[in-house]
Amino acid sequence: MGQSILLVEDENLLRESLAELLTEEGYDVAQAANGREGHDLLLERGFDLVLSDIRMPEMDGAELLRRAKRIAPQTPVIIVTAFGTVESAVAAMREGAADYLLKPVQFEDVLIRVRRALEVGSMRRDHQAQTEQLAEPSTFHNLIGDSQAMTGLFDKVRKLSAVRSSVLIFGESGTGKELFARAIHYNGVTRNKPFVAVNCGAIPESLIESELFGHRKGAFTGAVRDRQGYFEAADGGTLFLDEISTLPLSVQSSLLRVLEERVVVPVGDTKPRPVDVRIIAATNQDLAELGQAGRFREDLMYRLDVVRLALPPLRERREDIPLLIHHFLERFAAQMGKRPIGVTDEAMRAMLGHEWRGNVRELENVIERAVIFADDRDVDAGDLPFAAAAPEPDDHAVDDLKQAMSRFERRHIIQALRRHRYDKAETAAQLGIGVSSLYRKLDDLDIPKNLEQEDETADKPV
Repeated sequence: MGQSILLVEDENLLRESLAELLTEEGYDVAQAANGREGHDLLLERGFDLVLSDIRMPEMDGAELLRRAKRIAPQTPVIIVTAFGTVESAVAAMREGAADYLLKPVQFEDVLIRVRRALEVGSMRRDHQAQTEQLAEPSTFHNLIGDSQAMTGLFDKVRKLSAVRSSVLIFGESGTGKELFARAIHYNGVTRNKPFVAVNCGAIPESLIESELFGHRKGAFTGAVRDRQGYFEAADGGTLFLDEISTLPLSVQSSLLRVLEERVVVPVGDTKPRPVDVRIIAATNQDLAELGQAGRFREDLMYRLDVVRLALPPLRERREDIPLLIHHFLERFAAQMGKRPIGVTDEAMRAMLGHEWRGNVRELENVIERAVIFADDRDVDAGDLPFAAAAPEPDDHAVDDLKQAMSRFERRHIIQALRRHRYDKAETAAQLGIGVSSLYRKLDDLDIPKNLEQEDETADKPV
């Protein structure tokens, strides 16, 4: 299906001729015989372009333009006017019309102006999408959560992003430690500098000093050229050291010296090289206990643990599970070229009751598998590998499900409104509902209809 055009014209012959012309060019054309019909169609669905006469019964083109700008401000509008009313077209341009056509219309001129308006509209949407993609990592870099524990962590991320202090992130495997590290990096002062992630547990002990600090040619067998280490690669930015607890004690000593002196000495070299790097370390083990057991240097721990982020396991923030499920459903459906799908109540209850020992990473894998096999239907309990053994939820769990789903729906709609610049027609189209249904949900979920004004007020400095 091509780009969609709403054609509003009270002259039947002209409207039908234009509709045939545009349809032959591959456009999806909806027709309205007057401004009132056009307005109703705008409320029901989104369009890429509106082509409207200026003088019509019931509602003229000027009034339709004003309402279109409120309903779908990003949708370009071309006004069609007779030569004697060109002043009206000029006035419409001041009101936000993208272009105007003079009657009698020339079909070639219509196609040129339609293509131009659609290209401009597409460029604006692409720019908006790119802006949102760039802004998305700087918000919380794909971190999802509405629980008190997570919102508290998000507040810490904002504050840590403004400084370059060392951070220690503690959490079970799969809780998103690297995502939080990236959020800290990309949300503030280091966003334009390198982010280098290193899994300390994946590097052989014999190579880890060379990997971290670099080496000179001939420093050891196989060192056939000089090599820059991770510290120098991250200079000016952030070095994320995952599984920091696996570092050998000898390397811990070298790392402590780098943190204290802010220089590295490559293996096989004697000349120190200055580095300016913020360290974010992560572990799923208690470094204090390792220190008491003689397996981790306490002085290094104090250097790393300037600020600690303790990430809760997923089983301790179950109210975030519906948010995460729908986030992964949308992502994997888009990646696989499938239409957006949902999840049945039975499957949701099963996932709310699951232990999630692998945390968010396990949930992500479960949803990816479910999307593969669900085709075009909603994910059911039978698509979940653990559903057969899932316990029956108690009444409290059911209440939690309803509350969690309401919180998710409210948050999802608000995010969609902001993504579409508060354009309710575009928002409704993305959500797959009618505009009237969207308005009902705004009431049911206590979402302000004037959300844009409230957001603007909240953004103003006190």
